[in-house]
Parts: sequence; C-alpha cells; structure tokens
Amino acid sequence: MIETPSSVLFVCRHNAIRSPMAAAIARHVAPHVYVRSAGVEHGEPDPFAVAVLAESGIDISHRTPRTLDELADTSFDLIVTLAPEAHHHVLELARTQSFDVEYWPTLDPSVTHGSRAQILESYRACRDALDKQVRERFAR
Repeated sequence: MIETPSSVLFVCRHNAIRSPMAAAIARHVAPHVYVRSAGVEHGEPDPFAVAVLAESGIDISHRTPRTLDELADTSFDLIVTLAPEAHHHVLELARTQSFDVEYWPTLDPSVTHGSRAQILESYRACRDALDKQVRERFAR
C-alpha cells in the first residue's frame, strides 16, 4: 500500500480546470491532507469547471488561478502533475527540491468543441476521472 502524503500539490497548465478540480476533490475526500493547486502558466477561472464541481456539491467559484511562482508554500510531500507541460516543469524543480512526483495524464476538457451539453460532458468525464484517482490515492 502506498503511504498517504501529509501534503500534496496538484499542477496543470493554467490552474483553471484540472488542478483546481483535483485539489477541491482531494480536500473533500481527504481532509487529513494539506492540499493546494497551481499552474505553470497564468490562467483564468473556468466556468465549466465551477459548474461540474457544483454538481458534486463542491464550490470553487471564489478561487483564483495561481502559478507555481505565486505559491507561498513550496514544501510538499507529493506533487501530482496532470498535464505534460506541468510534469516537465515539476521534474526540473525536483532536481533541486525534495518531493515525490506522480504523473496522472488527464485530458484537457477545454479542447472539446460542440454544444454546451457536449462540453459539459467532457468536463464531467474529467471530474469523474479525477475523483476516481483522488479516492484511490488519498481516501482512508
């Protein structure tokens, strides 16, 4: 069994969809873990991410995306990367800092085209995949 870290940082490209969703889910299912999220580039809040998490009873409507450079605390036991660019960036950081890194390849739902319903389904699929991974990794 893999040990549950006491602190985890979720990182994606813009900290607008995948990492804030994963962090919010982790806070919900694993309140014993200190959780934060960040992106490698600056992003804007994503209303679809807010909507699909609200369907699960999780409110991220007031959060603001932040970059790794904007984090006040960088001492995490584990950093989970959710996008290739985030993974490469974090591996560079791992050369000079001590933390474990896990890569959870997660599709970016913002690239989905179509109707609002189709876009929401893509975001729900992302939310559900992250929920499953978070529960498997962090729930007691």
